[in-house]
Amino acid sequence: MKRLQTWFPTFLYTNRLRARGGEAFNRELLKECHQLRDFDVDGQKWSRTNYPGGYTSYGTLDKLHQFSSTFGDLERDLNRHVRAFGRALEWELGGRQLVMTDCWVNIMPQRTAHSLHLHPNSVVSGTYYVATPRGCAGLKFEDPRMSRFMAAPPRKPEVRPANQLYVTYPAQAGHLILFESWLRHEVVANPVKSERISISFNYDWA
Repeated sequence: MKRLQTWFPTFLYTNRLRARGGEAFNRELLKECHQLRDFDVDGQKWSRTNYPGGYTSYGTLDKLHQFSSTFGDLERDLNRHVRAFGRALEWELGGRQLVMTDCWVNIMPQRTAHSLHLHPNSVVSGTYYVATPRGCAGLKFEDPRMSRFMAAPPRKPEVRPANQLYVTYPAQAGHLILFESWLRHEVVANPVKSERISISFNYDWA
């Protein structure tokens, strides 16, 4: 038996959304994201309080896949990846399916941030990247065992990836990232002038 073993890993899934036609699809999504921001006056008001400096439709239009054909196409593309993630996690769904429940837009101009949080009442969450200017903030994840370390000594400045307390995945247009909804994550303040635009979503099993 090996002296050192790894148990209880945390899985993240990343991939390109489409093998072909992704750039044209992103242009359509980008257009709709800007139209939503201009149309959603209540969302602009909600964002001033809850998403300072930026715009998110989370508080007002959070089921975009149900009334927009473009976001419906995004849902169909994402379903394939979410099913693959579920298989990797070896979930037994008992004849039920992973179904998108929420889908919303995030537009982050310079200095806009999204503080550490998780997604309750969901099983899979994720983000699809529409516009990611060079140097924009990535998606930062926290080691889910953080609150259990208690009196553990600090880590060395340079550690193996498996021993890092935080990991940041770069944001890349046309790509998605999936994670289990209990995993805490954040987006630090966008350091660049151009807008970082993404679409976040949740899945449940039904």
